[in-house]
Amino acid sequence: MTPRVPTQPEPERTNRPLAFATLNTFAHHVELTRAFWTFNGQVLYGTSLTARQRHLIVLRVAAKRQCAFLWMQHLFPGHDAGLTDEEMGRVAFGPDAPFFTPLESALIAAVDELIDDGEIGDATWVTLAGELSEQQLLDVIFTAGCYETVAWFMRSCRLPVDPDIPRLLPLRGAATRAADDDTPPTEEHT
Repeated sequence: MTPRVPTQPEPERTNRPLAFATLNTFAHHVELTRAFWTFNGQVLYGTSLTARQRHLIVLRVAAKRQCAFLWMQHLFPGHDAGLTDEEMGRVAFGPDAPFFTPLESALIAAVDELIDDGEIGDATWVTLAGELSEQQLLDVIFTAGCYETVAWFMRSCRLPVDPDIPRLLPLRGAATRAADDDTPPTEEHT
């Protein structure tokens, strides 16, 4: 559900996977779905983060949690947000990946710290706070938390990767290599 005052444009819907497995599973709990989609809509369309920042966070959650469904679904909007195939691959490497700005590395580190420790560490916080507003800092935390929950949901329910993705990837200019491998890259795979 879209927030009352969206800050982000509607996503591209042409040549995109439809995520029927997610929709079909959510249909089993309509009230929960309505509440979650309100929250997720705020994270997607009401965020103070840029689309690029948001997708760095989402893709890092997917890689860290080895959630193939989430990784593959977000290759498309990640590409739209200006991330190259090569950059998306580096997200899987983690915060020490080369060629990211200090802020981008800190966003990736924040995801790791939130997942591993339940909080953003002091050094990462200082880097983030040096460039982001308080509102953006909260959006970092809630974006990571939202997609951590999505990864739990997708993995626990054993949602299969959308079978249309291999056909759609070349249409969006996304990584052909990813179409051949339905697992997101992790630190061990890089």
